[in-house]
Amino acid sequence: MAKRSFYRAANAILGKVGGRAPEDVILELIVVNVCPALLYGLEACLRKSDISSLDFVVNRFFMKLFQTNNIDIVNYCRAQFEFDLPSTVVEKRIVRSLLQNIDHVKMLYVNLRNLFHCCYFFLFCVDFCCTFC
Repeated sequence: MAKRSFYRAANAILGKVGGRAPEDVILELIVVNVCPALLYGLEACLRKSDISSLDFVVNRFFMKLFQTNNIDIVNYCRAQFEFDLPSTVVEKRIVRSLLQNIDHVKMLYVNLRNLFHCCYFFLFCVDFCCTFC
């Protein structure tokens, strides 16, 4: 479904602007309007083959845009325009999510440690006060 949406939207953009617009404008339109449909819910897709098939879709689009069948040229163009493959985007999102979760765990640890110290101090004070009563 994501591949079909990508192809439909990408072909609509290419049909509208054709060969009149520079490649950087076309790619910006693709990033803003088409890639969200391709990447929607991709983190839930854990099969490597599904993510690889979406990489293939992006590579084929670049082949069409730059009128080449050479994957080395496609990779060079993607690097020059800083256009990441869906597999790379998913990896970056997963790493960012894990780092955020680590920050949350660290904050939870600090809060629990502070709570433990407060409870310990309170019990120490109660015990200390009871010895003088």
